Amino acid sequence: MTLFDEPAFTIACAQWVSLLDQLDIGAFTIDRRRRITSFNQSVQALTGVHPETAMGKDCRWVFGMIPCYMECPFHEVDHSQPEASVELVDSDSCRHYVTRIATPLYGTNHQIAGCLTILHDHSPLANLVNKLNYEKRSLKLILDNLDIGIFTVNRGGLLTFFNQAAEKISGYTRRQLLGKHCNHIFQAEGNHDTAFLKAVMRDGNPRSTSQGGIKAPQGETIPIKANYLPLRNEKGEICGGLATFQDLTLIHQLNQAIHDRYTFHDMIGKAPAMLKIFEMTTVVAATDATVLLEGPTGTGKDLLAKIIHSNSRRADKPMVKVNCAALPDSLLESEFFGYAKGAFTGADKDKPGRFTEADGGTIFLDEIGDLPLSLQAKLLRVIEEKEFYPLGGRQTRKVDVRIISATNQDLARLISEGRFREDLYYRLNVVRIDLPPLKDRLSDLPMLIAYMVRRLCLAMGKPVPTISQEAMETLLKYDYPGNVRELENILEHALIICREKRMRPDHLPEQLHRKPFRRISRNEPGRLNVGKGEDAERRRILQALRQHQWNRQQTAKALHMDRTTLWRKMKQYHILPESTR
Repeated sequence: MTLFDEPAFTIACAQWVSLLDQLDIGAFTIDRRRRITSFNQSVQALTGVHPETAMGKDCRWVFGMIPCYMECPFHEVDHSQPEASVELVDSDSCRHYVTRIATPLYGTNHQIAGCLTILHDHSPLANLVNKLNYEKRSLKLILDNLDIGIFTVNRGGLLTFFNQAAEKISGYTRRQLLGKHCNHIFQAEGNHDTAFLKAVMRDGNPRSTSQGGIKAPQGETIPIKANYLPLRNEKGEICGGLATFQDLTLIHQLNQAIHDRYTFHDMIGKAPAMLKIFEMTTVVAATDATVLLEGPTGTGKDLLAKIIHSNSRRADKPMVKVNCAALPDSLLESEFFGYAKGAFTGADKDKPGRFTEADGGTIFLDEIGDLPLSLQAKLLRVIEEKEFYPLGGRQTRKVDVRIISATNQDLARLISEGRFREDLYYRLNVVRIDLPPLKDRLSDLPMLIAYMVRRLCLAMGKPVPTISQEAMETLLKYDYPGNVRELENILEHALIICREKRMRPDHLPEQLHRKPFRRISRNEPGRLNVGKGEDAERRRILQALRQHQWNRQQTAKALHMDRTTLWRKMKQYHILPESTR
């Protein structure tokens, strides 16, 4: 919010509320001691409170009839209470459904100097929709041009109106929904959205939620913020309910990025293999069990590790990731365990390692199959004894960490080749979760495509295009060697190219229009073992490196893999730049 110096604070407050008064928005301000410093005529009209009664008084005493437990900056947030609207009756006996929204005002010292509160009156919208059953159809056109999703139901819960914004947010057309029960778009019967709507029609009191959800046509859940209001007929009797809602997907993504918290809704899938993974993950997350995630590159091992951590008792502690393939062998030990002052030239002070940073939380060891044998023994000691020696240190350090590891290699094969310790494997493999490649769960493709297109469009700030049947057929026929990560890259490419309301096949990347290369299964005979010559994958990587003058970034992009994956495969296949041979 705007910064004010102390002398100008009162003047600035008066300017704010006066401006909002011109828009028929009720607003008042308070200082840091919660004393009312200004409020406008719209507040007076809504509440019947006069200026001589309110000025200088505590806001809790003057406006106590309108709760503000969600946003008040002067006390702890009460999460036990939902956002709520209250019904006020003005001097003309007109009902108003009012929600109180507050935002702090800051002084030049960046400390809270006061608060601006807005009283949001939902009644004009509710009154407008109330007339839909017995006035001009042109009112529906007005609602169709609002940017907020709106739908109405009758007393039986059947949908009677669904505006264009609601269609865009949910992915449904009104033809699909009108006349059907509202449970059709909510996550499940009996959830809080359905319960709120029923309660509104039962007692006439409006309700709100910031943690609602709509079930999209493909099955994914769209997070929403919603207000539920009663609809009344000319006699004042409740004849149905009204819901207004906003898409919170972008806010949900921003919160994930800021707080690094993930839920089971962040992983999409209905295939039997995925449902089994969701069921197992729900159980495993609540424990401290060591977890091994196996699956090809791009299948979501990183995301699943974050979901397990975010839903564990360690969620408030750090999750530290180490990519074992992205660091040179010489640096891995110091990265894992830290080092003591004087351990080597340049070590002028103690440096904690990743295990110390993860103490109390979770450490995620990605690409565990690339861990050198020398370090595997030390990792085994940490797992067994919960302690280690920093590099150059003489005293052990105790840690309490949960270990989640991931690999796209067959660890059993690495054991048979002498490249991975069998005892470490059994320590890591307490609970193993195998993530299937995308080609083995093609039934999830339509859901994944719809979810990713909507999410990417929100991030880009562009409307969601429809996908032509030809484009969808092209997407469904592709093999996706890069799995879910490649699918997301393909859709992002298409949305950047597409400037129309409909996505066509020519908006998709070129590789989808030609036969993709066949991936070599990890169990397929003839796969390269170190020191046993070249196979098809090694030749393909080598050819791509030569075509791009050994530029790893361009090569990785051409091969549809991460740079770290390319670096690991070059290391595995002993591929060196030809100039260094």
